[in-house]
Amino acid sequence: MTKIEEILSTAKDEFRKALFEHEAKTLLKELGIDTPDFAPVRSPEEAVRTAEEFGYPVALKVISPQIIHKSDAGGVVLNLRNANEVRAGCEAVISNARRFNPAAEIRGVLLEKMVPPSHEIIIGTTTDPQFGPTLMLGMGGIYVEIYKDVTFRVAPINRQEALEMIDELKGSKVLKGYRGQAASDVGAIIDLLLKATNLAMKYEAIDQIDLNPVVVYPKGLKVVDARIILKKE
Repeated sequence: MTKIEEILSTAKDEFRKALFEHEAKTLLKELGIDTPDFAPVRSPEEAVRTAEEFGYPVALKVISPQIIHKSDAGGVVLNLRNANEVRAGCEAVISNARRFNPAAEIRGVLLEKMVPPSHEIIIGTTTDPQFGPTLMLGMGGIYVEIYKDVTFRVAPINRQEALEMIDELKGSKVLKGYRGQAASDVGAIIDLLLKATNLAMKYEAIDQIDLNPVVVYPKGLKVVDARIILKKE
């Protein structure tokens, strides 16, 4: 059994409707997709040790099978810059999560290295009952719901179709370098589109993939947030 199959099997055995974020990111790394450094931790002191290993600043996110949208539950804190902030952050995300859903099982906290800002995109897949996996690309981050600058394709796609998806975005001018700004790594975006599509097509257990934001640099990219929803039995 591969690492990816093991992760999906564990979630299925626990009757979960989604992977934990650290599972989703482990899965991505198995495919050669870059993410920030991350680690699940079980105590404030373990969080501090890990943060000092990764280097500050860091983010913390609650781990709970009942809380998929962690921000809605107050289960995310960002830009923590020292040990005291990390300790307080651990207590805050757990307290907020329990207040949001007193019945939620708290499995710990995901600690993640913050990454430098740059252009953000969103990549996702959904499973259409008729057509199967459908791929979406858009300008990402906090404004994705406002601007709705997105484009879609039915899987599978090739490199040319991935490039066409990028060209269809209104924000493609920004990605390709606008008014003296450095161009983003379009090749890395294409690779991620193809890998996300292949992931959705290969593993029947996956219903949806949501990678947002993906921070794209002049060389390379990092998937900052990853959510993988599983099909209902």
